[in-house]
Amino acid sequence: MTADAADAVRDGFRRVHGGSPEGVWAAPGRVNLIGEHTDYNDGFALPMALPQAVVLAARRRGDGLLRLHSAQGGAATAELRVADLAPGATAGWARYPAGVVWALRGRGLPAGGADVYLDSAVPAGAGLSSSAALECAVAVAYDELYGLGLARPELARAAQHAENAYAGVPCGVMDQMASVCCTGGHALHLDSRSLEVRQVPFDLGGHGLRLLVLDTRVKHDLADGAYAALRAGCERAAGLLGLPALRDLDGAGLPAALAALPGELVPLVRHVVTENARVGRAVTELAAGRPEALGPLLTEGHASLRDDYGVSCAETDLAVASAVAAGALGARMTGGGFGGSVIALVRAGEAAAVAGAVAEAFAAAGCAAPAVLEAVPSPGARRIG
Repeated sequence: MTADAADAVRDGFRRVHGGSPEGVWAAPGRVNLIGEHTDYNDGFALPMALPQAVVLAARRRGDGLLRLHSAQGGAATAELRVADLAPGATAGWARYPAGVVWALRGRGLPAGGADVYLDSAVPAGAGLSSSAALECAVAVAYDELYGLGLARPELARAAQHAENAYAGVPCGVMDQMASVCCTGGHALHLDSRSLEVRQVPFDLGGHGLRLLVLDTRVKHDLADGAYAALRAGCERAAGLLGLPALRDLDGAGLPAALAALPGELVPLVRHVVTENARVGRAVTELAAGRPEALGPLLTEGHASLRDDYGVSCAETDLAVASAVAAGALGARMTGGGFGGSVIALVRAGEAAAVAGAVAEAFAAAGCAAPAVLEAVPSPGARRIG
């Protein structure tokens, strides 16, 4: 995160709101290395923060108004009264920051009005948690502006509650925890039940590796019901098995559990249990200084998301297959699915060739060229000015 980004939102703040902000904060997007659709099953995940972030300038108001302006949102400024915030009362992108203020107030915290100007470098709809980055930037700013004194997991829970109850997306807590808790040079081993975290060293450059993010440009909307149906299926399966959550089923008990379940629930449960195991294997490999061993786990995880969980699509499958064929150590879709991005672990000297092969495959299939980013393990949400 550069000083230029902080200066740009300060300038935008002065132009829209007048005067100077009290501070500038940033919260990153994320890629999830492994552990997809496990967080709402109380399971495990291994995300890392991206350099791309939402940067936000803010200043308190004493009149109870929340004035929100986004550099990506056109000329309009959303003006809301914090006392009137309620689910369903806010439309469009503004429901994410407004939802955080509502969630904080719902905890009995003194979250008042504010002038807010924000700019996002996290691609929207790419499976990189642009909404969580926005929520978490607001949460850390409000925590400091209003002296709320919340621990990082509490900020993440408030942001998740905003997305669940205010924006209507039944996500787990992994995205928000990654945005507020990650540290540079590390992946975050997250226990979604306890919110305990472990920083796991992830030194790509030192091992001659790079992690590419291939944005297929296929947009997804997790509020369209498909995500909710998957979560409901997992919760139904846990109930039928007499478990608090699918996290409580391990590999040893999986065959008997699958035999006891209705056929439509079998692939969901198989994915969650095997994906939790893949997280454990990935953490072991990273802790032993073998990041290249993540490659096969990524590809294995993608097959599970494609064949069992059903959240891949033709474009993400093509990106994975063409990346691996071109020499990637492994690849998989990342994020909730139904489009979005693929991550590919590559040797540094082969990054351009792998990205080029994916672009050629997309062109041959008549698809728009994917956007390519590099994922560098980056710090979580923080004040930057």
